[in-house]
Amino acid sequence: LVVVVVVIISTLWLHPFGRGRGGALAFVLTTTTTTFRRSFARSSTSSSMSASLQTTPPLARRDEDAFTWAGKVEGEEFPRQSQDSKYPLMDPPVKVPNPYGWMRDDTRTNQEILDHLKAENAYTDYVMDPLKTIRAKLYDELVGTMQETDHTTPSPKGSFLYYTRTYKGKSYAVYCRAPIITTDKEEAATWDGTAEMPVLPNEEQYLDENVLAEGKEYCSTGAVAKSPTQEYVAYTVDYTGGETYGLYIKQLKTGETKQVLSGDSEQDGCDGDLVWGKTDDLVFYSKMDETHRPFQAYKRNITTGEETLLWQEDDELFTVGLGKTHDDRFVFVEVSSSETSEYHYVDLDNPDGEMKCIAKRRKKVLYDVDHRNGYWLITTNVDETPNMRLMISPATNDCADQWKDVANTQGTKVFDGGYDRSLDGVVPFARHVVASGREGGIPRIWVLTFDDVVATSMVQLAFEEESYDVGLGPNYEYDTDKLIIAYDSMITPLQSLTLDMNDPSGPRSVLKQKNVPGYDKNLFDCKRVMVPSRDGTTQIPVSFVYRKEDMEEQKTTGKTFPTLLYGYGSYGSCMEDDFRSTRLPLLKRGMIYVMAHIRGEGEMGRQWYEEPNGAKYLCKKNTFFDFNDVAKWLIEEEKITTSDQLAIEGRSAGGLLIGNCINLAPELFKVAILGVPFVDLINTMVDASIPLTTGEWEEWGNPNEEKYFKYMSEYSPMENVKQGAKYPSCLMIGGLHDPRVQYWEPAKFAAALRYGQDSETSGPVCLKMEMSAGHFSASDRYKYLRELAFDYAFLLDQVGLIKEEEKAATET
Repeated sequence: LVVVVVVIISTLWLHPFGRGRGGALAFVLTTTTTTFRRSFARSSTSSSMSASLQTTPPLARRDEDAFTWAGKVEGEEFPRQSQDSKYPLMDPPVKVPNPYGWMRDDTRTNQEILDHLKAENAYTDYVMDPLKTIRAKLYDELVGTMQETDHTTPSPKGSFLYYTRTYKGKSYAVYCRAPIITTDKEEAATWDGTAEMPVLPNEEQYLDENVLAEGKEYCSTGAVAKSPTQEYVAYTVDYTGGETYGLYIKQLKTGETKQVLSGDSEQDGCDGDLVWGKTDDLVFYSKMDETHRPFQAYKRNITTGEETLLWQEDDELFTVGLGKTHDDRFVFVEVSSSETSEYHYVDLDNPDGEMKCIAKRRKKVLYDVDHRNGYWLITTNVDETPNMRLMISPATNDCADQWKDVANTQGTKVFDGGYDRSLDGVVPFARHVVASGREGGIPRIWVLTFDDVVATSMVQLAFEEESYDVGLGPNYEYDTDKLIIAYDSMITPLQSLTLDMNDPSGPRSVLKQKNVPGYDKNLFDCKRVMVPSRDGTTQIPVSFVYRKEDMEEQKTTGKTFPTLLYGYGSYGSCMEDDFRSTRLPLLKRGMIYVMAHIRGEGEMGRQWYEEPNGAKYLCKKNTFFDFNDVAKWLIEEEKITTSDQLAIEGRSAGGLLIGNCINLAPELFKVAILGVPFVDLINTMVDASIPLTTGEWEEWGNPNEEKYFKYMSEYSPMENVKQGAKYPSCLMIGGLHDPRVQYWEPAKFAAALRYGQDSETSGPVCLKMEMSAGHFSASDRYKYLRELAFDYAFLLDQVGLIKEEEKAATET
């Protein structure tokens, strides 16, 4: 059905159609060809309908003449490429079809769009209505795996031990502290597990998130920072999910709270991070520009209210962040892109003095810094090392020519930046340095002892399990020999351990172990294997967790099982083999959970991410090929599942992964879950007015440039839906206030799938749009579990793990 609609295009419509703001385009559309195609045999409902029962998927109108410019466009308010790019823009520019561009509204107030999203939610509710009973059961199971009244590991800072508590029936955490009453700064476990009893004697509850959240649909704290005297706490809070935070200072003795920034706009809010100076009257924070890019660093005297701009970064490729050395001596203003960084420092002994630069930015040189005993400890890829190396220099400004590799007593570099071992970062202590990184695809921790600038010893911490996740715990103190680490695996719940850094191979004490009600470790097992990719040389790490009885049955009888394959695949981020109690309802129903550690992540070092053999820029397709290769291996080689039993899931950039994989091989999968999926790659990445776009030119490439346009167009999910193909059932989740992946991306992709796929053989396409949340779903822990139960019900139903008697719909 083709309908020609005559419309007058106002300034409001210029943005979604032509990617300009307020008259930036040199043309005005007066006639738009709008196409509708039925996506299901029974689909006939207009997207603008408002009804309590939506029995068919909303039929989104297609504006066939709508497009986005890619390339050089004169008169643009926002940049088309980075300031130092050496690649030419496409000239003349290329039209990128954008038939669902009308779904974009930066103000989130357009009634037609809101009605469409409500219709999408109504249709999803209709599809899920028969699963109300199982959703309630799954929710109860998820809550049942959580010790609702609990606390985190108390950790010392100054004269107090700090921790948080949760209470049964309360959605948010409560920040607590208790005075240290023993000389070794450790407390014996005295808590009886009840809500009424303090975790430690003389417990003080100094910030209750439940109070902050009263009357709010959303509440997420960013930083909660103790002042130097521990008489104040500064905290940031976001009440919309849009990640613009207000800043508040609370005096702990009186309870008086002072608003510093409201969070109502980018310039009266901050990015969520903050650090204190050396005294209780000085705080540092960053503000954002209109594209949500942190670009200014400020210090503020909270007594006088005087605010001083320390740095403004005008290069749209870079963001501004803040940090503080572990010895509390310096505050850092970090200016960085994905590939280049530059550190400036404020000496807190002279906070009004000149801010100085450690080393000026150099193209594609990353570095991170901390301070110890008059020296900078630097992790960097300078000289193009494949991974980060550990270097040291005197703690002065403009010291790049003084950087030297940290070596042991034999002169061997302890972290040389080679392929075999990657370094993520270091935390200095008064007498030791602790390094975190990876070796053999597994996270590692090393404890180093220094004699001046020489590493006299380096011990890698060892653990019994073959595969695990380990990281540093809350180590607030600088002058200590005790180290707190956090350890878990896919079958071992989280433990907080402490060890003596003078004897890192010696005994460890368990400070706290996460209690998972009803969990029996003996019933489950996990493994990690290597799967060959299609290139014939790359081996992809793959992790499994499952019930022992299911895997034994599979081996002895060849029975296949429903399987959930999870992936991410971007930014060099790693997916760890950690414990998640929320997986248990799936495992107990006979599902096998699998994680594919594909290229684009960082498990095997930065080379797993970077060009030429990783998955970035013009080798990004390796991410999608790896994931589908693992899926095929599960079906054809391991024979653990079938295409009718295989579910896949990814969030954010992982949604880009899932969108591509179902386009490449829709026949491989039964069901796909795409959480806040980044699927409109080209239309987003040509438009610098959209948050994150400019910085991400160093991740995907810039499709305004001829070098990247064709390659990126070949894997952008929106442009590559297979016409007439049988697609898996799809559940997409979005957040109306998401500043990272805009709400219109999943909305547009849902419409594109319904338009393109074969409606008779494909599964349903459902969109669940959270109207009061952002990128990270619900902030309320109970609401989050209800949403997870919703997703699980959809997944389990599609792979046949819900019995018919469990599908009793609640009467409405």
